[in-house]
Amino acid sequence: MTRREFLVASGSGLLGGAVGCTSRSLPRSLSLTIIDCHTHFYDPSRPKGVPWPGKNETFLYRTVGPADYLAQKVPTPVSGTVVVEASPWVEDNQWLLDLAARHAFIVGFCGHLNPADDSFATNLERFAANPLYRGIRISGGTISQAMRDRGLIAKLGRLSDLDLQLDVNVSIEELPEVERLAKALPRLRIVVDHLANTSIDGRAVDPNWRRNMEQVAAAPNVFAKISGLVEGAGRSAKPAPAGTKYYAPWLDVIWNAFGEDRLIYGSNWPVSELFAPLFEVQRIVEEYFAGKGRRVMEKVFAGNASVAYRWRRR
Repeated sequence: MTRREFLVASGSGLLGGAVGCTSRSLPRSLSLTIIDCHTHFYDPSRPKGVPWPGKNETFLYRTVGPADYLAQKVPTPVSGTVVVEASPWVEDNQWLLDLAARHAFIVGFCGHLNPADDSFATNLERFAANPLYRGIRISGGTISQAMRDRGLIAKLGRLSDLDLQLDVNVSIEELPEVERLAKALPRLRIVVDHLANTSIDGRAVDPNWRRNMEQVAAAPNVFAKISGLVEGAGRSAKPAPAGTKYYAPWLDVIWNAFGEDRLIYGSNWPVSELFAPLFEVQRIVEEYFAGKGRRVMEKVFAGNASVAYRWRRR
């Protein structure tokens, strides 16, 4: 079986049970496979430390790994996670892959490589040889740079050649650049993180955010990650409100724009814990999508991630 065939086969059977935490799984008749597609694991105690978080981040500056995540209370057991880079150091891509080799709970890794670097192609080939390496994340500034440089667009296109994806951490104003990139590279799966970092105040949705999210959603290769909810709310209220109704207007926008096939759950833990416990972060999303039916929940919490990330069932 080829790597591609293995990944496709893995995705087709992803709803059969939990991965990496079977002792905490619900009865099969009630179980829901949840793949948390946005966590950060790191270890400041390493000899060289970490570039992020800084020592001044007293809550975040601690060793954080799979066991720490699994120690958190959640409304439904989480089956696995796709870890997203938290370091610009090239060799930290390998550090995360080594961590994943020891923990089956990590079903994929979205790394960090700068496409403007001369070594980008070589490093991408190197890490992509590991089936747990599912893509990279870049910022809006890098996207803007790429849209002015056909050479960078070609480099990002190599991701789709390798069946990898691209996470983008952007602002509302940078979403049109994401749309342009999606049209320039229609085979590249792009995931918008944290609802484009919009502010959530429980009252009025930013009309610019709504318009830009609806426009980028018109590109069929763009997915939206349901992450950053409590962070967006935490800008105006700490701790972030826990009621699902508070977040519903923003969830309604992305539901109407992206539909049931291009929405993906991610917690952004442990950063999200600055604003709300993991239990509340997951419960808000579970409660909202429970009203959409079981089939939609299976897509949002795992099925769509198997399409966007091609995560590896272990």
